[in-house]
Amino acid sequence: MGDIDVEQQDPFPVDRDGNKVRSGADKPDGGRKVGCCEKFQESISKWMLPEDLRSTYLERANCCPPPIFIILISIVELGLFIYYAVWKPQKQWVTLEEGIWKSPLTYKPDHRQEAWRFISYMFVHAGVEHIVGNLFMQLLLGIPLELVHKGFEVGMVYLAGVIAGSLASSIFDPLSALVGASGGVYALIGGYFMNAVVNFREMIPLLGVFRILTIVVIVGVDFGFAIYRRFVSDEDGIKVSFVAHFGVVAGMTLATLFSDYNKKLLKDPRFWLCIVGFIIFIIFAALYNIFLSPAS
Repeated sequence: MGDIDVEQQDPFPVDRDGNKVRSGADKPDGGRKVGCCEKFQESISKWMLPEDLRSTYLERANCCPPPIFIILISIVELGLFIYYAVWKPQKQWVTLEEGIWKSPLTYKPDHRQEAWRFISYMFVHAGVEHIVGNLFMQLLLGIPLELVHKGFEVGMVYLAGVIAGSLASSIFDPLSALVGASGGVYALIGGYFMNAVVNFREMIPLLGVFRILTIVVIVGVDFGFAIYRRFVSDEDGIKVSFVAHFGVVAGMTLATLFSDYNKKLLKDPRFWLCIVGFIIFIIFAALYNIFLSPAS
């Protein structure tokens, strides 16, 4: 055996405490420790995107700023719920009555000329069950959607659902009042559902089936309760329309915003087709409310 020059050998892969040292190739991002934000973003990518788009998303992902739109909307809705519950003392918080029905934010058929009510109704809720359900769903779906598709797209779909919900209610249930963010929440559900359907083959099959079945069950149960409260329940007070739940249709219609990641919307003819269809619906609903509505 020849002589071995110890000084020319690589150093032992251990530190001063005798622990094995990982090489730079073994460490993510050149040795930087993966933080909570990166782990969270990786989980979001697996939940929301097909495999071939995850690396592109993770290269751009950033937790700063956070999903501002959906968080701010949720804070405002919760703040107004607490305000009306405290400002008009209730026997219980399960159902708020006089406070919200006299609110300038609530949509009421006899105040349709106050156009802001077609949007502002989303900020007031009829009770604890109502607001907890809406906040839970919009945070559960809205945060991942906004992290992947950013606030502009999520805000567009959310507000489209709110507007579509109130206009649809004014047409199909014209004598009922309207409160709650169900239109916007269901728009997010519709967009999320179409995202799961369109990308089903590229995702883990069991995960795709679970996502779709979960959405169907939640929507079915909530629709059932909404229809029961509207037509069967004997509770006193103003009847609240369930038609805003059809904001899910707006979400499914604008699902091009969520179905294709990393593509320019302005060059997608489906996006413009959706926009034109939505504008036509708004014009039709406005003319109906002015000239044909039985609430006039």
